[in-house]
Amino acid sequence: MTDFIKKSEVENKWYHIDATNAVVGRLAAEITKILRGKNKSTYTPNMDNGDFVVVTNVEKIKFTGKKFTEKKYYKHTGWPGGIKERTPSNFADKNKPEEILKLAVKRMLPRGPLSKKQLTKLKIYTKEKHPHEAQKIKNIEFGKINKKNVRTN
Repeated sequence: MTDFIKKSEVENKWYHIDATNAVVGRLAAEITKILRGKNKSTYTPNMDNGDFVVVTNVEKIKFTGKKFTEKKYYKHTGWPGGIKERTPSNFADKNKPEEILKLAVKRMLPRGPLSKKQLTKLKIYTKEKHPHEAQKIKNIEFGKINKKNVRTN
């Protein structure tokens, strides 16, 4: 018989990831795994037992290939002919590099109210400083997990 974790037994931790030269998709996949709680042995798909993630230096994030200029994000306004198209370079031009990572993580989470709650545990900052120093944050060396996680050029 499978034991499921109860809400009173959930223990949230804090993780810090430095996004300097990190590849967007690989970083988003790792963040999604932590937000959902899949890195724990107590993973329960219908509960929010994930951890908090603080990401810094998002302005130094990288794309592989020509994705920075050629990848397209679509959204629809709901009106006829209301399809809008954006690229990652548009986000960077508008000084919103954190939106690139947030959009990638949001689209990797399953849809629904639970994913909206899990996405609130993601804290993204463009610079090195963040206001979460009081929590006991465990640092994740993202570049050392796999050499493909970081781009040097």
